Amino acid sequence: MTEVSDSSPCQRQLADESETERLGRDLAGAILASGHGLTVFLEGNLGMGKTTLSRGLLRGLGHGGSVKSPTYTLVEPYEQLKPVAYHFDLYRLGDPEELEYMGIRDYFLGEDICLIEWPERGQGILPEPDLEIELSTSGTGRLAHLRAGTERGEYIISELQGRGRPGD
Repeated sequence: MTEVSDSSPCQRQLADESETERLGRDLAGAILASGHGLTVFLEGNLGMGKTTLSRGLLRGLGHGGSVKSPTYTLVEPYEQLKPVAYHFDLYRLGDPEELEYMGIRDYFLGEDICLIEWPERGQGILPEPDLEIELSTSGTGRLAHLRAGTERGEYIISELQGRGRPGD
């Protein structure tokens, strides 16, 4: 995919956990509509809702079980989903080079979905994201700031805005 040089960001106010999950389900719908996999960086401080958003996305893809952050295992595969999804949590990663030992690059070869919490811990090893989602506090809720890094990311943002969801 071609890099997007000047992508316009999209924002969504999230009043509570259910709205964060709904954003994840909306993202799943947009990803399925695209017919492609996606690499998503999930950014924000502890407790901002990165795993909650991941849970919504995975449920939107058809996962019916629990979704926990893979803090100690680094990656949780959801191979029964189509497309296959991988949920990474790099919070406890000591050195980005550790990702090479686990064969991280193999996860990005196909049309899979890769959700990556704490991507800054894998800097220099991880590929550029199609979509970055930064979660921050906003009043009593959260603000999701979505930024495209590729044409695939632009498509996802366009789909979200085209579904009548709040945008810029």
